[in-house]
Amino acid sequence: MMQYRRFGRTELQMPVFSCGGMRYQFKWQDVPAQQIPPDNQRNLEATIRRAVEVGINHIETARGYGTSEMQLGQILPTLPRNQLIVQTKVSPKPDPREFQRQFEQSLAFLKLDYVDLLSLHGINTPELLHDSIRVGDCLEVAQKLQAQGKVRFIGFSTHGPTDVIVKTIETNQFDYVNLHWYYINQINWAAIEAATRHDMGVFIISPSDKGGMLYKPPAKLVKLCQPLSPMVFNDLFCLSYPQVHTLSVGASRPHDFDEHLKTLQLLDHASEILPPILDRLEKEAITHFGEDWVRTWQVGLPTSEETPGNLNIPVILWLRNLAIAYDMIDYAKMRYNLLGNASHWFPGAKADRVKELDLRQCLANSPHADKIPAFLEEAHQILGGESIQRLSQQ
Repeated sequence: MMQYRRFGRTELQMPVFSCGGMRYQFKWQDVPAQQIPPDNQRNLEATIRRAVEVGINHIETARGYGTSEMQLGQILPTLPRNQLIVQTKVSPKPDPREFQRQFEQSLAFLKLDYVDLLSLHGINTPELLHDSIRVGDCLEVAQKLQAQGKVRFIGFSTHGPTDVIVKTIETNQFDYVNLHWYYINQINWAAIEAATRHDMGVFIISPSDKGGMLYKPPAKLVKLCQPLSPMVFNDLFCLSYPQVHTLSVGASRPHDFDEHLKTLQLLDHASEILPPILDRLEKEAITHFGEDWVRTWQVGLPTSEETPGNLNIPVILWLRNLAIAYDMIDYAKMRYNLLGNASHWFPGAKADRVKELDLRQCLANSPHADKIPAFLEEAHQILGGESIQRLSQQ
């Protein structure tokens, strides 16, 4: 049986799994409806029907997800509207009229009179935050849409650094947040705490893909997470925190929900099931790196803006840790090779030029300053490869 959690001050009863809409669509660009292959549309509709059948009534998409909204518009109006929670996201625009135009396009594609949740999509930098909330800008447009009954609640999604997320939350202008947080990357916990203080809904983005490509985990991670699969372990870890309300399942086929659903019967027993697995994972990392590194590697690291060559030192070291400790090489390579190619969604550069750079000043506050340049070089040797684009750029 699906479980539901109060989605902060929206008072919506949110299923603990949401149906994310960026993996079942036909294309990442808008195309005429007649170009969408019938088998692709049938698969999308079967996926939505399966989601609703198992109690996942939150359908989440975005204007930036290509044909996702248009294709959803073929099935959502056939389902009981008052039983659905529909969310779309529109990126902030320099011209708020363009933001409104894109939202109206979303609503037309979805064939709905209103969406339950509208996110400002990708508040990733201080500049985007400032430009979104100033008088007359995109947030004000969203609030007018809300007054017109076209939007019930307003939130934001973010891939930004924790301090930007916390500042956005502390404006107290938003009802919920979509953010990254899962076992392998818990850095945004302070943002979740801030959201809890402001009684906001908390939606975790992509825990199974960005959270470690857990649909094809390495054998070592499978062994460390036993008796659970890595995917179920990660779901249970996230949902063991009541401050987390829902996890996005980026389904591409109806059966993609099945493994996640195994988590439901374990939720009441998380306090017994998780500790042995967490202990094994930590001990494995300590075996490779020593306790001092595991506990303190993040201390005093500079941002990419503070680093010569814009190296994203925290991300590079994090990916090196995952590749070495848990054999998560495919995941680490995929993320590493986005660096330098994903703008504010995944900022900073790779370590291909680390030998040419003097990092002493920017690493002055790190207890591991003397070792880090060699670790960065090693990371590039392990993970370097062809640059990778974000899905929406492909």
